[in-house]
Amino acid sequence: MAVAKDTIWERFLSPIVRLFIDEDKLRQFHESVDWEKESDRFRQPGLIYPHYYSSQNFHGVEGGYLNGGAATSYDPITQRVLPPNEASVRQTLVDAVKGQPWRILDLGCGTGSTTLMLKQAFPQAEVVGMDLSPYMLFMADYKAKQAGLDLQWRHGKAEETGFPDASFDVVTASLLFHETPPAVSQSILREAFRLLVPGGQVLILDGSQKTLHQVSWLTEIFEEPYIKDFAAGNLDAWMGKAGFEAVQSEQFWWIHEVTRGIKPIPVENAAAQRVSTSSAFDDFGSEGIPAPAF
Repeated sequence: MAVAKDTIWERFLSPIVRLFIDEDKLRQFHESVDWEKESDRFRQPGLIYPHYYSSQNFHGVEGGYLNGGAATSYDPITQRVLPPNEASVRQTLVDAVKGQPWRILDLGCGTGSTTLMLKQAFPQAEVVGMDLSPYMLFMADYKAKQAGLDLQWRHGKAEETGFPDASFDVVTASLLFHETPPAVSQSILREAFRLLVPGGQVLILDGSQKTLHQVSWLTEIFEEPYIKDFAAGNLDAWMGKAGFEAVQSEQFWWIHEVTRGIKPIPVENAAAQRVSTSSAFDDFGSEGIPAPAF
């Protein structure tokens, strides 16, 4: 097991943030849940946790996300440490989704905050959240039920989901890549490419690699074992290497960034689509032309 590190969070920020968190309420909630029983509802039998995940502490929590304490404390802390606020940061990814998707996969969904927002923005879509922690999935499901939202949750690895080829038209990941080694992040992008239909879109929300690289103390705030490697990488290049086109990145509040890419439509399919569209135009007459999906 990794040894806890002395971070800016532990030395300075944690005592301040704790002033704004009702720790007694959190403790009562944590003690009211049978975590092993509840997490078993989501646990995938036979799943072997990758070493990069099971061997590390994240955010100073011993054992990372594989416990009820991490699932209980994640939201109250994240809500207070993401500038300007967590909802606005996550909304940048939701706003970047084009068209009206029919099936969305949110990888590394954690407690489901972005997953819920995607369902609220696209109520017609089937939305699936996947995470390696069954404890986090319990919290995600709890929040979805509180909000009256119908979502699906899957326990599994983002780099090896087990879903069929071309089974989603949108794949997202929020605040995941800085918590995985770059080689794994690139495997996740290749998996996203496989899962998307032609013309489908992948969207990644995370820290701005440029900012993190230039302002090194930002990588020392929390115990993040892979964030320096992430900061030294190039997400746009990783996307291109995975096969995505029309890759675009947009910064938000200097330290956040949303990167979007499109799985290209094969040339033969695109040609057939042009013929079909040309024929369709003849039938519209004065009724106009429908908006494209993307």
